Amino acid sequence: MAMRAGLDSWVGSLRAAAEPTRLRLLVLCSRTELTVSELVEILGQSQPRVSRHLRLLCEAGLLVKAREGTNAFFRVATDGAAGDLVAYLIAALDADDRTLAEDLSRLGLIRTRRAETAATYFRKNAAQWDKIRSLYVDEAEVEDALLDLVAARGAENHLDIGTGTGRILELLSPHVGRGTGIDLSRDMLAIARIRLEPSEMASCRLHYGDMYRLPWPDGSFDLVTFHLVLHYAEDPGAAIAEAARVTGPGGRVIVADFAPHDLDFLRTEHAHCRLGLGDDEIAAWFSESGLEPIAPKVLPGKPLTVKIWAADRASVVALRAAEGGRR
Repeated sequence: MAMRAGLDSWVGSLRAAAEPTRLRLLVLCSRTELTVSELVEILGQSQPRVSRHLRLLCEAGLLVKAREGTNAFFRVATDGAAGDLVAYLIAALDADDRTLAEDLSRLGLIRTRRAETAATYFRKNAAQWDKIRSLYVDEAEVEDALLDLVAARGAENHLDIGTGTGRILELLSPHVGRGTGIDLSRDMLAIARIRLEPSEMASCRLHYGDMYRLPWPDGSFDLVTFHLVLHYAEDPGAAIAEAARVTGPGGRVIVADFAPHDLDFLRTEHAHCRLGLGDDEIAAWFSESGLEPIAPKVLPGKPLTVKIWAADRASVVALRAAEGGRR
């Protein structure tokens, strides 16, 4: 359904878009998230000029700016009247326009360079990842178990904490309205950005940030996932509490991680802070965060066993019933 906006809002948005360079920026940022330096390279204009155009588009709500360390990535708005206007303008532009075609050709070079950077990173780290994967059940079984917990109920807004390469966002994207990933590794976010470029995952968004200080208001998501992340956390309970904070009534938090083990080399060689997580401590963290756990799934492996714990935030109906019972 199209969103409505007041006259002043429409005039401001149309004025912001009504300039050739800014229309080019909207087209480019509709294809993928891009930095100022990448846009400067594509457009062949000065950094101050491109930055000014970006600022005007952001002020009009047509572009969204996401800070990632010292960089900022820009993408088109997808929500509300601004998102409707952007979609209309891009669809109305001539796909054979020479200037736009040249821009998209240069964008292709940017994407190729990103892919080469990601491939180099994978080559450097593939050996250690393969070694860890060999210690537990096939990853496909873990993914199937996660799908079982999500597919039947679906989700409108999914947050994947410690998203890494973005695989869980990709996996669950057919079952959620919008996926958001957050990670503190810029290298991983670069890989995730490439993975999530296909049009069927255009609703996925990436953020650079800390799982202990999520930059969203209470109740922003109805599904939050941690996939093989919490064994790196110094304070998993605090991370779960923060995840619970941004989970709305009726929402679900899912943790997939290793059961307790004694492979100390994972701590000394691979920076694991914890040698697995126990049922009792997970249950306590869920309870302290106001979440109601369901029975965990167990995926035995040699020597590592993966467990998938899930817990739900009480629905609005249940919360009202509980409040009524206390009166």
